[in-house]
Amino acid sequence: MTALTLPDPIAAYLEADKLGPDDVARCFTAQGIVRDEGQTHVGRDAIKAWKAESSTLYTYTQEPFAIEQVDGLHVVSSHVAGSFPGSPIDMTLAFRLERGLIASLEISA
Repeated sequence: MTALTLPDPIAAYLEADKLGPDDVARCFTAQGIVRDEGQTHVGRDAIKAWKAESSTLYTYTQEPFAIEQVDGLHVVSSHVAGSFPGSPIDMTLAFRLERGLIASLEISA
């Protein structure tokens, strides 16, 4: 399988996702936005809290397998397997990048 070439902020996020909430929050702009499971989290503190909470609920691994640009977003398709209902699934992570950081991330199945 050919390795994907991901923009640096997205590669950093995927690596930080394995490490912890502080690492994930640092990947975002100060007013970054995450939309996941019908909730919106705005700002690094809210993103850190979102990641901390989701880390207590689920463990998972993800393997990105495709990326495309759509309407200014970098849309990553990722195979996700873990301790959540319906595992494994393919998820879509839509990133809007700004000045080397993530301005927004929308996660959907």
